[in-house]
Amino acid sequence: MDINDLRGVSTILVMVGFIGLTIWAYSKRQKGSFDQAANLPFADEDSHNSGKSKLENKDHD
Repeated sequence: MDINDLRGVSTILVMVGFIGLTIWAYSKRQKGSFDQAANLPFADEDSHNSGKSKLENKDHD
């Protein structure tokens, strides 16, 4: 076994890993958790905006 065989085997392993990861990422079982994770930046937006308006009202009084 020489270095070229090792390179070929490693290329195949990386390709199989990439295909597996792609299938996992696009599977329907993951859609719900990915949608939930995508909305995390907006989860505390209401509390942040209400806190900001309270501070603004203090400044204007």
